[in-house]
Amino acid sequence: MNIEERIHALATLGTHLKDLTHDEFQSVADRASRENPWFTQDNVRMALDGIIRMLDESKLRTWVAPYSFPGTSRQVALVLAGNIPLVGFHDLLAVLISGHRALIKLSSKDAALPKYMLETLAVISPALHAQVQIAEQLKDFQAVIATGSDNSARYFDYYFSKYPHIIRKNRTSVAILQGDETEAELGALGTDIFSYFGLGCRNVSKLLVPDGYTFDRFYPSLDAHRDIIHHHKYCNNYDYQKSIMLVNITPFLDNGFLMLHESTRQVSPISVVYYEHYKTPEALAANLAENSDKLQCIVGRAPGATVPFGQAQFPEVWDYADRVDTLQFLSTL
Repeated sequence: MNIEERIHALATLGTHLKDLTHDEFQSVADRASRENPWFTQDNVRMALDGIIRMLDESKLRTWVAPYSFPGTSRQVALVLAGNIPLVGFHDLLAVLISGHRALIKLSSKDAALPKYMLETLAVISPALHAQVQIAEQLKDFQAVIATGSDNSARYFDYYFSKYPHIIRKNRTSVAILQGDETEAELGALGTDIFSYFGLGCRNVSKLLVPDGYTFDRFYPSLDAHRDIIHHHKYCNNYDYQKSIMLVNITPFLDNGFLMLHESTRQVSPISVVYYEHYKTPEALAANLAENSDKLQCIVGRAPGATVPFGQAQFPEVWDYADRVDTLQFLSTL
């Protein structure tokens, strides 16, 4: 297949997803939630909507325009994460649109949705579907893109060191508050915090706030997300984290579905968001620079922010995880 045929097939996949009937979507979402209770209908819908935006034909053309892909197809092993629905789709998309073949190791937490996507692709474009293989054991590949925890990344670095590779580790996102945010901006920040129950690397897990900041206006702006506490797994995490802080006499703020705890750490547990004060813009910039290798998004409108409030979970197709250009990597194979 040439690049035009690949773009057309992938754009057709996006159109198909956009045109799913209620019953078709319900069937897909049910498959996902049975496999992983964190994958609610709302979260599956959000993930599919994000992919539909990525598969817009004009965006795909704009994305690939700067690159020249080799005529030789390579087999690229993909080790996919499973923290949020279809989190590895962008890597698969990049491999296919660049003309390579994908050898996929699925996460047990997110297998149903990728399999559905491939089943659909098989109907739309058997030729493109033939470039994808799911495998339990990875062998006979020429390059690797692997995503995992910091611990698994050390294993990946060792095991895949002789291959061209991209290894992704734990990352999280922070938001910068200045104290003059509107209610709408704080409400949008709630989406950055609560979407996917906070399980994604693009979810805000920490707030950087100026000295003297109070959360009087912050908590009321989150009321639209109050029902999250009715999800049993989220509620269990909330109860557990609250009991730990109470037993340890750890100071925290609480609104009944989200706790705030002051900490210099970056990655907070589910149902908890950390916060840290900064004294000056220079101190804030130094904090961000020191932790740059741990951050995926910096949310807000202050200097240093990279994503507007409410947009952390809506990347464009040319927004790369860890700011590593996947298409550039694939174009060199």
